[in-house]
Amino acid sequence: MAMRPAYSQGAQVEHPKFGFGSVLSCNEEHTVINFDEFGEKKFVTVIVLTALKKSDRVAPAPKRSSRSRKPKAVAAVAVATAVAQ
Repeated sequence: MAMRPAYSQGAQVEHPKFGFGSVLSCNEEHTVINFDEFGEKKFVTVIVLTALKKSDRVAPAPKRSSRSRKPKAVAAVAVATAVAQ
């Protein structure tokens, strides 16, 4: 008989070492969690279940990239213009 996953996708959990995170997937073999400070971690489910604690916090908003979205051609023209002056 198949075991039901302990945590559903999106569940908020707390781990003693990695802190708060969101469950990305959980099945009989593996649990994948995206931690706020440590990123994605993959665990053996039967081992990690003893360390996890369910959290009632609201999931944080996804982080935006700090990289400029300016096209390279526009940036090259701006540099060429500045050098020409």
